Amino acid sequence: MPPPLPKICLIEDDEIMGESLADRLSLEGFSFDWHHNGSDACIALRTQNYALVISDIRLPDITGDALFEQLLSEHRCLPPFIFITGHGDIDTAVRLLKAGAHDYITKPFDLDALIDKINALMVPGNGLGPAALGQSQAMRRIEAMLHRLAASDASVLITGESGVGKERVAQALHQMTGATKPFIAVNCGALTESLLEAELFGYEKGAFTGAIRTKKGVFEQASGGTLFLDEIGDMPPSMQVKLLRALQERSIVRVGGETSIPVRIRLICATHQLLQERVNCGAFREDLYYRINVVELRIPPLRERPEDILPLARSLLSEIALANGKSPPGLTPTAEHALKNYRWPGNIRELKNALERASLMNDIHFISHDILFDRPAPRLTGQQDVASSLRDYLNECERDFIVRALDSHQFQIQACADSLGISRKNLWEKMRKLGIDKSLDGGKPGAPH
Repeated sequence: MPPPLPKICLIEDDEIMGESLADRLSLEGFSFDWHHNGSDACIALRTQNYALVISDIRLPDITGDALFEQLLSEHRCLPPFIFITGHGDIDTAVRLLKAGAHDYITKPFDLDALIDKINALMVPGNGLGPAALGQSQAMRRIEAMLHRLAASDASVLITGESGVGKERVAQALHQMTGATKPFIAVNCGALTESLLEAELFGYEKGAFTGAIRTKKGVFEQASGGTLFLDEIGDMPPSMQVKLLRALQERSIVRVGGETSIPVRIRLICATHQLLQERVNCGAFREDLYYRINVVELRIPPLRERPEDILPLARSLLSEIALANGKSPPGLTPTAEHALKNYRWPGNIRELKNALERASLMNDIHFISHDILFDRPAPRLTGQQDVASSLRDYLNECERDFIVRALDSHQFQIQACADSLGISRKNLWEKMRKLGIDKSLDGGKPGAPH
């Protein structure tokens, strides 16, 4: 059985506001409980495991801040709290942030902004999901679909251009069904026909020259878990027949063997090719196509989801830095602007390559446009582009300046605000407006607020 979906605790007494939030959460694929008062929510929070709490501050029986402080006094391990507040309660919200609440949002608010905050928490270790695929609407829909697919053993076909992250999606689905189970990946286009058969089904000792021992194939290795066949469209026709037989009979026979070995796997296939066209021209078997394509997930190219680029870049920089035992560098405003506006024909693979090259070749704290693309930033042309870019550029400059200040003060908000000559409240407002988040922008985990 797959693990239950992570659940949100919604605390809102206003029927109109509550229905609006409930409808949007349902549309986004989130599981949630809606509590109309603080008392019921308090009981639920003591007895259930929630991944996130969204609470109004003004409730009919107990205020949201009193509820939060009461639960804190019980020394409970609480999920992140996002408070909904009116302008008159901002001081209360700021006090709650000091006490450990995650964030607040002011009425009237943009539902998209709230959903973005929820999705910003969807990273490993923050509880809302086993994997975050992206902040774009397209990737959030795919992630919601994965939650539904996790409840079945249906075969899944993942399509999209090379480098869009098809294996990452396959791994996310696998994690939802049990990360302790085996996940075996094979690139069907990287092996010859004879090697592919031995790789898939294994072989008996003496089956061919060099077979000095019996070896299990990936079907057996993945039994009970997930088998990911990448570039399935490149599989030779004769191997397609053998694969179809194995899927129909749910058993395999090793090369050089006679015994049928039962296997139980979830099959996920991926291809950058248009399989329907290959079926039409006779290059891919129609019966196999329908066998593997119970559900198709199309991963859009990175250029169609630019809102995913910067979060992906920061995540990749952290991975690269961790692998090399360094601190992850930041990105200058011009570098961020260039990342968002480049077409990325090689998708995530090209993005990772560019960031890795920039990180390894330059021992710096911030990656600039020149280092990233090995050429100067392009000049802006056109009155509309200049106006739009100036606004974006100024926001990015302000964001970059504040991130540097926060980083120099280990993300201690009061110390940073003092150094900038602004109030703590003003700094919080700027951080919210510019989308600065400690977990994404270089803050040290556990740094005090």
